[in-house]
Amino acid sequence: MAEIINLQKVRKQRARTEKAEQAEQNRIKFGRTKAEKQLTAAEQALADKRIDGHKRDDED
Repeated sequence: MAEIINLQKVRKQRARTEKAEQAEQNRIKFGRTKAEKQLTAAEQALADKRIDGHKRDDED
């Protein structure tokens, strides 16, 4: 015989799991110090500057 399950409990557990996963992603994404954010911004600016320096000017 099949096991009886309460669908409401399953839905609530699934929602809790998804909420916990989203919270973990947010901690990774937003849980940085100001210094870390500034370092990342500086590294991105340097990378953008290097890419712009390698672009070719096609003036035909």
